[in-house]
Amino acid sequence: MYKYEEKTLNREEIFTGKVIKVFKDEVELPDGKTSTREIVKHPGAVAVIAQNDQGKIILVEQYRKALERPLLEVPAGKIEVGELPELTAKRELEEETGYECGSLELMYSFYTSPGFADELIYLYEAKYCRKLEDSAGLDEDEFVDIIEVSLQEAEVLIKEGRIKDAKTIIAIQYLKSKLC
Repeated sequence: MYKYEEKTLNREEIFTGKVIKVFKDEVELPDGKTSTREIVKHPGAVAVIAQNDQGKIILVEQYRKALERPLLEVPAGKIEVGELPELTAKRELEEETGYECGSLELMYSFYTSPGFADELIYLYEAKYCRKLEDSAGLDEDEFVDIIEVSLQEAEVLIKEGRIKDAKTIIAIQYLKSKLC
């Protein structure tokens, strides 16, 4: 039991989609009163910080409908049912960028929006990356451009507000701390 734990009194599934489920929970608060929580259940995801053989960070630029604009991001994707996060990371790196890596190292795992969602992202560093002549290719509903930038260029893009994606900022800050 946790201090300030909220006990679920009732759960209603209000939406089931391709990626997420949304629930409305009635909870009992620590003071005995009740409240409502809207919860997004997500299968989890991976993100990959990778560099090419010139030491440039491999990013993807992708339109994000929720924001109605494109974002610069590290390669990332949803963990499929039964798939290990490391395999997801290798798959997503290849599908989104056409690169494969010799090894992966788990850096961190973190929750994206714990106030309403349980999504956990596993951040990997890909090492010994090489461009493939023939890669698996993007999902049929994905359209991305590959952008390769130095660490210094990535830091400028963050300062200018051109990189606003949290997982990407965390990945770049990790790489910076590792190299300093």
